[in-house]
Amino acid sequence: MITDIKQRALHRSKILQGQLKGLEKMIDKEEYCMDILTQSLAIQKSLSSLNKLVLENHLRTHINEKFTSKDTKAHKQAMKELLDLYELNNIRGK
Repeated sequence: MITDIKQRALHRSKILQGQLKGLEKMIDKEEYCMDILTQSLAIQKSLSSLNKLVLENHLRTHINEKFTSKDTKAHKQAMKELLDLYELNNIRGK
């Protein structure tokens, strides 16, 4: 991974761990449902942020290498990865 992105992704991961522990405590204490939902939505936003970092790394490294390669199989593989990710995101996101 690109060093800067790796550091930011690890930082985001640690934040997510804390958020998840907090959510677990809220559920255990049977706190107000809207507060639990708010925390859960914040976690989802944090996950999206982490996903964006990992995607940025993948685009700047692996996908870039495949598209700049002279190997047409590598081009096709890169396109398939991106299209599969797009499809996965649309299935889960909707």
